[in-house]
Amino acid sequence: QVQLVESGGGLVQAGGSVRLSCAASGRTFSNYAMGWFRQAPGRERVFVAVITRSGGSTYYADSVKGRFTISRDNAKNTVFLQMNSLKPEDTAVYYCVAGAYVSSNYRFTGEYDYWGQGTQVTVSS
Repeated sequence: QVQLVESGGGLVQAGGSVRLSCAASGRTFSNYAMGWFRQAPGRERVFVAVITRSGGSTYYADSVKGRFTISRDNAKNTVFLQMNSLKPEDTAVYYCVAGAYVSSNYRFTGEYDYWGQGTQVTVSS
């Protein structure tokens, strides 16, 4: 089992920045690709970003490319999501995810084995 705990959400004005953190425990962190999904009210949960086990590769949803950056610190068992130039449409609950065998289908929720409880990010206009 892997436990994931997100932090760093809150209320921010449009154009501002927020940094989310996700602390992992339970198993060897570096054995998992790590990512973020988000879910806005009344909408489905969608992919945001993923980072490979070593941190050597990252992939982003088109809607956040150039504004969000995912990173990881394997020594601290933590993954981060730096969110800049935030827009009201970025308002959502953000979920941290971990997957042992994430393929090219990384945009799909089924690729991930573990999910955090989510943290709310609200962007005001």
